[in-house]
Amino acid sequence: MNELEEIITKMDFQYFGNGEHKIDAEEFLSTKNTILLDVRAKEEQETITLSLKHHCEVLEIPTNEVPSRINEIPKDKTIGVFCSAGVRATIIFVYLKSKGYNNVKIILGGYPPLMNAVMPGKLYKKLNK
Repeated sequence: MNELEEIITKMDFQYFGNGEHKIDAEEFLSTKNTILLDVRAKEEQETITLSLKHHCEVLEIPTNEVPSRINEIPKDKTIGVFCSAGVRATIIFVYLKSKGYNNVKIILGGYPPLMNAVMPGKLYKKLNK
């Protein structure tokens, strides 16, 4: 059995039922030692750039480039995988798990929850802690 098959066989009812594979945007942005891995296409990244300077580092690597650029993704941080709808984030989540990334999460909901998490009131509270 290869690494990907081993990861998938562990993804049973309990695994998905407890929700440890996902995280909402607000919780992710309040977690320390994180990187948001933006796996949207370059054209999407050029149209809407995610700069989360006061929250976390953003690493832009389109889905199709992740295998060739995997060395840019640190294993010592929590990786939140983000895309506009969740499909690409899920694919890359499984891929990273198969490559030994233990602390990786799918950021839920695409743009709306992420934008809501950085609204002025929430940003103000974060900056004034």
